[in-house]
Amino acid sequence: MRDEALKEYIRKHDDLFWYSPEDKGETVSDELLVEHILNYGTLDDVRELFRVMGLDRVAEVFRGMKGRKAQNFFPEIWNFFNLLFTHYAH
Repeated sequence: MRDEALKEYIRKHDDLFWYSPEDKGETVSDELLVEHILNYGTLDDVRELFRVMGLDRVAEVFRGMKGRKAQNFFPEIWNFFNLLFTHYAH
């Protein structure tokens, strides 16, 4: 079950999930949320995601993406966050 802060964060960034029905936006997977925010969000969006979801949880979701899901990241984004999570997340 998602907490209200994460639901509000998703609603705030619903423009990234334009293809989802309006009432289903809060049901996007953690993987899709992390992918879209890291790829297309601003630095402030990323900071807020870390605050709302937790740095360790974002890192866990990021590290769990393999194969095609991992390839959805821009190469420079994948490299940057891989280095960041290796250094700062447990």
